[in-house]
Amino acid sequence: MSNQKSEKKRTAYFNGQFVPESDVRIPLRDHGFILGDAGYDMARTFHGVPFKMKEHIDRLYQTLRYLQIDPGMASTEMLSLSEEVLDRNKHLLTEDADYWIAQRVTRGIPSLYVEPGDHQGPSVIIECSVIPFYERARHYRDGISIFISSVRRTPPECLSPRAKTQNYINLKLADLEAKAHDPEAWGITLDMNGNLCEGVGNNVFLIKDGIIFTPREQYVLAGLSRATAIDLAQNMGYELRVMDLDIYDAYNADEMFLTSTSLCICPVSSVNGQAMGEENIPGPITQKLMDGFSSLVKCDYVKQYLSYLSEE
Repeated sequence: MSNQKSEKKRTAYFNGQFVPESDVRIPLRDHGFILGDAGYDMARTFHGVPFKMKEHIDRLYQTLRYLQIDPGMASTEMLSLSEEVLDRNKHLLTEDADYWIAQRVTRGIPSLYVEPGDHQGPSVIIECSVIPFYERARHYRDGISIFISSVRRTPPECLSPRAKTQNYINLKLADLEAKAHDPEAWGITLDMNGNLCEGVGNNVFLIKDGIIFTPREQYVLAGLSRATAIDLAQNMGYELRVMDLDIYDAYNADEMFLTSTSLCICPVSSVNGQAMGEENIPGPITQKLMDGFSSLVKCDYVKQYLSYLSEE
């Protein structure tokens, strides 16, 4: 039940043309490559149908405004092109697979280095990649082990964590530290005040005494799956608090889960090697939220992930 397809067969949009992925080549002196000077966003599909792609692209344009990069097209055109890229690649999806759909915009080559024949202005890439279901399937059976890193999240006084840029080295270093302690662990950062922030592409939720908690937006990239989980929780009648949370709160939580575009909602099994307070993984409230997410997207995404366990 493999979800792998040859990348050479997929089509991407690159600076005005639809080309094979292998033909997407960012120039050596592009600031997106040299400095990580670029913004991006990515949605995912469920049974090949994109979820909240317009919202993801709207957030991309907020990031680009913050970075002062003009992509040279309206958000409606970016959406239309993204839908076309998906349509051109749908036939490569197996029945059990789905795509990430990413839009990436770099600042381009500085005018000082532009040579004849170079693309001038920002580079725009729209591409699909297969979600790694096989590699992550066990997390829906066993939960995710998280490790609180000593690497602190870049504070908003230096760079707004709310902008989704191509420079993830801060979060990557936290994840590398986590994996040095436990190869299976996912790294989670703290802010400069010692409060829980986020990991590489995921947001954190805690549950204690039936109340759901999540860190404040100012210090994290507030994911659209985070927003979906908040809406689901409130519609189900749960009290939800957005506030500062520290390691003490994580150690004493009854349940914990992460949200991300690909994970949707995924339970956490341990924090720094300490098992969660709820014996069953996922806990009862997390399970209800996972079920609600599946109903919302009309796809049992947990079953989709777990189907890959048969390949072990």
